[in-house]
Amino acid sequence: MSLISSDEKRPNLAEFTPSIWGDYFMSCASNDDHSSLKETMENNKESYVKIIELKEQVKNKLLHGLHPLENPLETLEYIDDIQRLGLSYYFENEIEQVLKQFHNNNNLHHDFGDNLYADALRFRLLREQGYNSACEVFAKYKNERGKFKESILSDIRGMLNLYEASQMRVCREKILDEALIFTTTHLQSLVETSQLSSPYLDLVKHALMHPIRKSLQRREARLYISRYHQLPSHEKLLLTLAKLDFNLLQQLHQKELNYITRWWKEFDFKSKQSFSRDRIVECYIWNYGVYFEAQTSQIRLMMTKLISLLTIIDDSYDSYGTLEELRPFTEAWMLERWDISATENLLEYMKVCYKKFLEFFNEIEEFTKENPYCASYVKKGLQCMVRAYSKEAQWLHNKYMPTFDEYYPIGLDNAGSDELISMAFCGMGNVVTKESMDWIFSQPQPKIIRTMSIVGRLMNDIGYHKCYIKQYGVTDEEAIEKLNEQVNDSWKDLNEDLLYPIAIPRPLLMRVLNLVRVNHEMYREGDGFTQPTLLKNLIDTLIINPIY
Repeated sequence: MSLISSDEKRPNLAEFTPSIWGDYFMSCASNDDHSSLKETMENNKESYVKIIELKEQVKNKLLHGLHPLENPLETLEYIDDIQRLGLSYYFENEIEQVLKQFHNNNNLHHDFGDNLYADALRFRLLREQGYNSACEVFAKYKNERGKFKESILSDIRGMLNLYEASQMRVCREKILDEALIFTTTHLQSLVETSQLSSPYLDLVKHALMHPIRKSLQRREARLYISRYHQLPSHEKLLLTLAKLDFNLLQQLHQKELNYITRWWKEFDFKSKQSFSRDRIVECYIWNYGVYFEAQTSQIRLMMTKLISLLTIIDDSYDSYGTLEELRPFTEAWMLERWDISATENLLEYMKVCYKKFLEFFNEIEEFTKENPYCASYVKKGLQCMVRAYSKEAQWLHNKYMPTFDEYYPIGLDNAGSDELISMAFCGMGNVVTKESMDWIFSQPQPKIIRTMSIVGRLMNDIGYHKCYIKQYGVTDEEAIEKLNEQVNDSWKDLNEDLLYPIAIPRPLLMRVLNLVRVNHEMYREGDGFTQPTLLKNLIDTLIINPIY
């Protein structure tokens, strides 16, 4: 089959910025095989032994050294510190035991009086754990006119914690909507008028840009570690453990980037897929935000490979392929046989991509041998994405501007939430079941998955903006405001889906939450994936610079 292949007939040919990383990570770590967790630990034996020792001390305090009935606030602060220092993954069961006591035990529904800091901290920690703590606790901080009291403005810790607590709101929680506006307005004013001193100035500035609920866990840990020693309640043991843990994991992450950069170079991307975005490091950071733990190395690397290959497909449809070329490409993905014979009518650049995906699916099947059904869901998610890519390509080449209602569902499918969640669940071992994979594709779509798509598209896609203006005849500012409202409402839906009773095991839902957080980070200030300089500081902080 003869297909057009001349770049002269590609009206949407894009020129993407080259990678800013090149071969950097091939030189900053050794060429050991990526499965070098054990070797990383052996090369840092002293740190590893110290981590084990400190973990036992923290676990013992969580189980026996805290006395929630006598010291409820101290208990909550200790758990908050563990979480914000990035250590909670070591102590999930112990933290759950303690917070479950706060939820179930009437004696722990302690009246903190007018201690806004304590009330907000307890509320947030319980909501984060999935317990539907009542927001009416904040009513006592309002005056007779229904406004928040001015007396709480000078309580910086209280205001900051109320701000973080209000991020946990669900629909129809008016008091939390008001609390978010109130705290945001006044905290911004304090920053702008230089009324805060260290460490609260840095903590408030950071929180206004990166509230805990929406932020990457490791970036939050990195900042909190650097400020923790300045807080009056800091504990040296926790700080030592957090630094050792962060630096040891960082060495493993550098080794992984060494491996994945070599894999990308061996793929010979620059000559075979030169039209597409060269973003292998950004692909890795995407999945680092979902899985950062040492024991999740293999799924982290597999998800990096997946996103790098999805980027090639995306760019083939969005900025390179002609409609004539793309028709057989779409048909190849829709076939159920998933073998090399599907490539016979494809151009060479498409064949390379399809063959690489076949290799990747073989990897998935090997990785998920104990859950052999998993790979079929990743394939199903890919087909959903390709259908959306194909529809958008038709609109683009035909110069058709869809209405917002036409574009909305296609754009959400384009976000690839089903695909990425399916792949993320492949790394959850015996926690994942066929029922939880079915849940991903259930109708109506789970709110948390819809949120992932909305955050990934409405914050990123100017197409939504244009279509909204066309359908509703509004101004640019009005369209932006309406779309931002949808993003904010979707976070409320996400929060509701994470409260008990929950549809699937909580560890799975937390991976979905992490995927939403990554979308938020990627597109918070523009397209951080396409414009890699937007993520450079983040990558420097998390992957390159150790904590001293």
